[in-house]
Amino acid sequence: MNPDTPLPHLGGLTATEFLRDYWQKKPLLVRNAFPELAYRLSPEDLMELAQEDSVEARIVLEKGKTPWELQLGPFTEKFFKKLPKSHWTLLVQAVDHYLPELADYLEHFSFVPNWRIDDIMVSYAVEGGSVGPHYDQYDVFLIQGIGQRRWQLGQLCDENSPRVSGTRLRILQQMDVVFDEVVNAGDLLYVPPGMAHNGVAQNECMTFSVGFRAPVLAHLLERVVDQVLETNGSSRLATDADRQVAVHPGALTDQDLDRLRLQLLGLLDDREAFKAALAPFLALLG
Repeated sequence: MNPDTPLPHLGGLTATEFLRDYWQKKPLLVRNAFPELAYRLSPEDLMELAQEDSVEARIVLEKGKTPWELQLGPFTEKFFKKLPKSHWTLLVQAVDHYLPELADYLEHFSFVPNWRIDDIMVSYAVEGGSVGPHYDQYDVFLIQGIGQRRWQLGQLCDENSPRVSGTRLRILQQMDVVFDEVVNAGDLLYVPPGMAHNGVAQNECMTFSVGFRAPVLAHLLERVVDQVLETNGSSRLATDADRQVAVHPGALTDQDLDRLRLQLLGLLDDREAFKAALAPFLALLG
């Protein structure tokens, strides 16, 4: 992909401009970005996929036995027939793994490396269907399929943001709306990580969610440390050839801490060991 070619699905922005001005910074709405995608998959096809044992599927019932009731698949045709006429949503994970023609759409986002791309989740909702106001830890491009959905965006959130109790879903107690738009078939909405958002089906509708992921830094650190120990040996001792006379023998001084910190960071500052530790792991993600 040429980083300076205007991309219609990004509203004419180049990949460079999008990453500079929007990626993990602010939302972007592009009308009619993928007009043909809306009809690549029917609600019946999605419900049929949700009946497979190997497929991860969920249903959120806003007005179930408990508020925001979550049910896990696989589901049955009989189960779908018993659902209410409004206020429920079916979500099916990794639909691109089962439909190659859907996976091809990931090429439109190749300005981000494969190891950062997760999958395409598809949701189907009847009128009023929603999964509630929430936030995701990762970037997401929301592409509207059939029907219409009203999207509201709000404040940036984190693990300390107050949530509704009594549900397994991470629903926010409050959302300060700063964006309120109804999207139509083919429209694209980019939502940065941490931003509160809530999408409510205005009628029978589907949404294609191109999700991204990021490795947990602590997991990466574990791999790097293991590789460094394997490369440099685990018995290497700290040194202090520049030590001065101890004024207070029982004290752990700032100088001692700084010396140890720099020596530990020096062990991690090995580019080849760093690459050997992370390359296989990130390649598996991609």
